[in-house]
Amino acid sequence: MRTLAVLAATLVLACTEAFFPFIWRGKELLWGKPAESRIASILEESKCLVDTAMYTTMQRNLRKREILSPAQLLSFSKRPEPTSGAVARAAEIMETSIQAMKRKVSLETQQSQHPTDALSEDLLSIVANVSGCLPYMLPPKCPNTCLANKYRLITGACNNRDHPRWGASNTALARWLPPVYEDGFSQPRGWNAGFLHNGFPLPPVREVTRQVIQVSNEVVTDDDHYSDLLIAWGQYIDHDIAFTPQSTSKAAFAGGADCQVTCENQNPCFPIQIITLRDYVPRILGPEAFREHVGPYEGYDSTANPTVSNVFSTAAFRFGHATIHPRVRRLDAYFQEHPDLPTLWLHEAFFSPWTLLRGGGLDPLVRGLLAKPAKLQLQDQLMNEELTERLFMLSNSSTLDLASINLQRGRDHGLPGYNAWREFCGLPRLETPADLHMAIASRSVAAKILDLYKHPDNIDVWLGGLAENFLPGARTGPLFACLIGKQMKALRDGDWFWWENSHVFTDAQRHELEKHSLSRVICDNTGLTRVPVDAFQVGKFPEDFQPCDSIPGMSLEAWREAFPPEDKCGFPESVENGDFVHCEESGRRVLVYSCRHGYELQGQEQLTCTQEGWDFQPPRCKDVNECADSAHPPCHASARCRNTKGSFRCLCEDPYELGDDGRTCIDSRSLPWASWVSISLAVLLIGGLAGLTWTVICRWTGAGTKATLPILETGGVAPQLRRRKPRAVGTAQAQDSEQDGARKEGWDTHRLPRAL
Repeated sequence: MRTLAVLAATLVLACTEAFFPFIWRGKELLWGKPAESRIASILEESKCLVDTAMYTTMQRNLRKREILSPAQLLSFSKRPEPTSGAVARAAEIMETSIQAMKRKVSLETQQSQHPTDALSEDLLSIVANVSGCLPYMLPPKCPNTCLANKYRLITGACNNRDHPRWGASNTALARWLPPVYEDGFSQPRGWNAGFLHNGFPLPPVREVTRQVIQVSNEVVTDDDHYSDLLIAWGQYIDHDIAFTPQSTSKAAFAGGADCQVTCENQNPCFPIQIITLRDYVPRILGPEAFREHVGPYEGYDSTANPTVSNVFSTAAFRFGHATIHPRVRRLDAYFQEHPDLPTLWLHEAFFSPWTLLRGGGLDPLVRGLLAKPAKLQLQDQLMNEELTERLFMLSNSSTLDLASINLQRGRDHGLPGYNAWREFCGLPRLETPADLHMAIASRSVAAKILDLYKHPDNIDVWLGGLAENFLPGARTGPLFACLIGKQMKALRDGDWFWWENSHVFTDAQRHELEKHSLSRVICDNTGLTRVPVDAFQVGKFPEDFQPCDSIPGMSLEAWREAFPPEDKCGFPESVENGDFVHCEESGRRVLVYSCRHGYELQGQEQLTCTQEGWDFQPPRCKDVNECADSAHPPCHASARCRNTKGSFRCLCEDPYELGDDGRTCIDSRSLPWASWVSISLAVLLIGGLAGLTWTVICRWTGAGTKATLPILETGGVAPQLRRRKPRAVGTAQAQDSEQDGARKEGWDTHRLPRAL
């Protein structure tokens, strides 16, 4: 820990010394040095602060021998992969730099301005470039191959060639309304004590949970229409299309507190597919809202931006949390409860894989999802205690509150209040208690909400949308139906590779795809032999269940490819550490090559079949030396990089060890191996010296006794001691008596070892 403290102090000192003041006049910055040099100094400070926070957080949270907290478990489940982590780090550096400039400008001018208003466009461009943000803001380079025209990239980029970042991973969530922050930049609503919204402070999110949202586990109502699988599917697609990675650090940048150990408001501690659109979304929105907000497919729309929005990701699509049942039900092969498969409380199933393995595997859980009802979302039963009091509960009694996390997440993302979103969707604003009661039938719930927020405009959008009356045949109210429907339509219409788009599949292939269903997926991937025809509809066994043999499925014959008889190319040999896929372009066979991760292609990426054979020789895949990339080093500066075949390793010097991120060395809080060796050698040396000293003393004492005996005898000072001869034969008792006698006479009967 001392090593960590010294390193952190050194980094902070270096950060402080790297910063230089500047002067503000009008709208121009006058620098003592060239602007780029001054900006570089500020960015160096920002990088130091961000890296110090990251290192401190890692040292605190990634120690392998400590008991994890629920917050750490949540953080680990959302930890970004390397590219996402690099994007997040660059964004934090840019934000910290802009905030530092804003503080300096405010001190010089005695004026408070939005950071991006106070700084010129050229200056912001320089900051974006030097911080590392600019590469992630520029359009990606889109491949121009028949493969790229036939299949989507896994990142989602280049789907729309005019706007290649629309809908791609590692891009910012879309804003359908301008953000609302108390400082105009990043401080969420309710952040500053005394800051008023429409004349009133916002209530703490935990208080909203306790007074409005939370309900006892024992007081939940079952949904008589839909199964638990409806909720599981919603969770699955939510994390697929709207997964936001954890920030690279949870520690504050400018001397702020660690969010895990304080309640203070300090930065940054702020408490797909056919089945989805055809089977899932209509049940959520209801038939009328689905027709209004989604409607039938009319073809690809290049002006539709499929990027996931803030309000969808952080509020509207989190309605499903109110439909999670507090119990995990497991059923036997006859869809009955069984003593060997007891019902679990939800918190007992979190991070408990052995419960799944020892409880019969996946099948009992799937049976429970199919045959047991979901929790019905009622206005006075919004979220059960398993989620508000026992989320990720561990042995140390620390837990999380999902409702409060959802509320604070919306504020963190700068989402405007409830009425702003109703107006966005063309719904009337709610100005009076009577208006609120029209949207929320439960008078007691409406009264509690208004008593907490004081003004309808202040209501958090997640709570307001969650508490609205359901639309006919729906599981959402009008606001969330609008927001979810708008997002789903954009995801469909803005997708060049949507399955109904005419160029993607043939008529025969689309016909087969239409047969597909979630029930068929379950039959093909589990041990279940009977399933309901509609997996989202809760049913009774056996009358509502059908044999898997009777559930329609796709025939892959529609995708069988036949090569023309005149083809003279065949297939080339395989490429080591790479592969190729086949496609067609202008009626000719084409092979597109790619390398495995950690290798780069050398040669032609695409080969075309001609009358003479393939037009080029196959390429080869060469190992990438990631350690040689000085611009984007794969390992943290605290680690040493070693290149391996197809990858790399980050190595640490003793006594440091590699953190869970695989690239940063953290203090192991143990002595170095060399120190243990030194200690062991010292112990052996001291033990040897002690033994040798004892031997010398004992021998010296014995020799001294023999030398003085004649003197004692001659001088008559003491009687002569005579040594008895040992008996050849005798009992043990006699020998013991003889030894006792010898001891009484002052003789040592034990022999010293020959060597020590």
